[in-house]
Amino acid sequence: MILTRRTLLLGGAGTLLAGCDRLNNSTGFRGALRSSEGLTMRAQRLISSREAMAREFTEADMSPVFRSNGTGNPDTPDYNRLAAGRFSDWRLRVDGLVHRPLQLSLDQIRSMPRRTQITRHDCVEGWSAIGKWTGVPLSLILDGAQLRDEARYIVFHCMDRYGDRPYYESIDLIDAFHPQTILAWGMNDRMLPIPNGAPLRLRVERQLGYKHAKYVARIEARATLAGLYGGQGGYWEDSNDYEWYAGI
Repeated sequence: MILTRRTLLLGGAGTLLAGCDRLNNSTGFRGALRSSEGLTMRAQRLISSREAMAREFTEADMSPVFRSNGTGNPDTPDYNRLAAGRFSDWRLRVDGLVHRPLQLSLDQIRSMPRRTQITRHDCVEGWSAIGKWTGVPLSLILDGAQLRDEARYIVFHCMDRYGDRPYYESIDLIDAFHPQTILAWGMNDRMLPIPNGAPLRLRVERQLGYKHAKYVARIEARATLAGLYGGQGGYWEDSNDYEWYAGI
């Protein structure tokens, strides 16, 4: 078992910290937690191969109900317009540190080589579900865009918003090029439903559910996460001090 900052907080250390809320507001303490997160990521990648696969299941294992994590509907004028047109006018932008920026329609993405996998979604809230996902390997999109040498992170900009800030998430190139990391347009042999992220969502199967960005509209290649919103690489990482690396 790999110890993470979350398991420490929820276990014995969580009991200790329950009466010490002031520590959570300490810059030094939060910095120490982030340092341990980096150690967790390096340790996990040393122990397991970069190509280690998340467990895949059979159709008999699929959950009868797959909850919607996070936003259930962006419900903005732009999103509602796109949904009403079955996303025919939607385009996925791929830009940043690339030699060949792309704009891809849903039909173009669906025509690309696909991967189907039945995997378990583990939510930080404590629930899990097994679903069947179909989509294009992210590696194919990135190869088509031709990453520049200085690219280190892939950022997913989404159509759902939390207050005045859009949802976003990020992963590094190791997870971006993993064979099970896909941009899913289908779920359980049907087109991806709106509550589960239509028209396109990320599946990064070796990480917790909040990393699986929904309603993806733009993919940006970056050299650093500094200067992007709160600088921690994701909405929950910025606002709730979640771990950037949520490996399981």
